[in-house]
Amino acid sequence: MLRELFRFLKMSAVMYVPGGSSANPARKRETAAPPVPRPDRRFYASSSAFGRFGMRWFDPQLMEKEHFHGHIELNWLTAGSMDYVIDGHEVTVPGKRLIMFWAGIPHRTVGIDRGRKNDSRQCNVYLPLDSFLHMPNLGKLTETMMGGGMIALSPETINNETLNRWYDDYRRGDAERGDILRSEIALMLRRASVTGWDELLPPWIEAVTPTTKAATPLRYVVAMIKHILEHLSEPLRAEDIAKVVGLHPNYALNLFSSVMNVSLHKFVVRMRLIRARSLLFEGELSIENVAYSSGFSALSQFYEQFRNAYGITPREMRANYLHQA
Repeated sequence: MLRELFRFLKMSAVMYVPGGSSANPARKRETAAPPVPRPDRRFYASSSAFGRFGMRWFDPQLMEKEHFHGHIELNWLTAGSMDYVIDGHEVTVPGKRLIMFWAGIPHRTVGIDRGRKNDSRQCNVYLPLDSFLHMPNLGKLTETMMGGGMIALSPETINNETLNRWYDDYRRGDAERGDILRSEIALMLRRASVTGWDELLPPWIEAVTPTTKAATPLRYVVAMIKHILEHLSEPLRAEDIAKVVGLHPNYALNLFSSVMNVSLHKFVVRMRLIRARSLLFEGELSIENVAYSSGFSALSQFYEQFRNAYGITPREMRANYLHQA
């Protein structure tokens, strides 16, 4: 049952819902131009196991059944509240607070209070799980998300105006605006990791060690992901990763694939590519040092994987994409 439940990255979230960026997002839903294609879209379209970054405004809706997808999800209600069920845990989500949870865990909206004027609107931001895991200095926030927790950021964290500006940047499809938008979200989360948050659902996925006698598939996989992140620039053999959780390598590989719907090897490569892209953006290291700092053992291997993922070479991305004004 759990193995079926946590095949959570099979589908990509629907990122495009027409909408405007004024104080009332519903009024401009038919005027925005579709986002312009960019290299990231090839990266996230190449496998159903990873969803891409996205944002939308819409009317809150009940869900007939639970669903799951490859993101860290941020929810905002302009008024009222919503009732969620997350893997059997009941949670009430307040309005005018930015809510955050790992959408890879099956979840469902079962109740909606649309506010005193019955005009509540919902804004969702979808952060790809692999991109979120690469964000630096989040500490306990990352652990809380990977532990299955749901949190509400401080009331002063954000407001309608900022979300509307973010949505306008997203809908324009401009690469530079998109990078700035994701950087602002990363900084917001980094600040939250310092200032704290309110727990709506405490983390419930417990840690696993080599001496753990039995655990759910998700617990094992979370432990493997943590080890990968901590040793990304080092050689990562399946045997060593399996040893961290006390499993046979073949069983660990199959378990990872069944839960994440992607092989452990491909997950490691994608995390290394995200790190490489970040280092290219900083522009301080040579291409060769970017490759080795990201965990690639050979420059030719780095170029091949990078081109397969993004459709361009690292040098082309640095010259023609990341540094566009």
